Amino acid sequence: MNYKKLLGATAVFAIMASTAYAYDGQNCSEPGVCWEPKPGYPDKVAGSKYDPKHDVNELNKQAKSITEMEARNEKRQQHFAKTGKFVYDVDEIE
Repeated sequence: MNYKKLLGATAVFAIMASTAYAYDGQNCSEPGVCWEPKPGYPDKVAGSKYDPKHDVNELNKQAKSITEMEARNEKRQQHFAKTGKFVYDVDEIE
């Protein structure tokens, strides 16, 4: 059995099958952007059953940790500029 021919025929069949069932582009906002919501999905998500209702404190955790990290780095840089020694643990800096 010739596996190369079988593999080639399979590839051609897969390409033909994928193009035969491709989206026809009736409701595209631009070529290649043809996403449509499922029927019944609201135009505005806020206040609907699809609204994730994120907690503001949870959303701000990363911003808070980044500002704390920047403050620690500033202390390290100031200490290094004064002494010439880098200290990783900020608690050891006087």
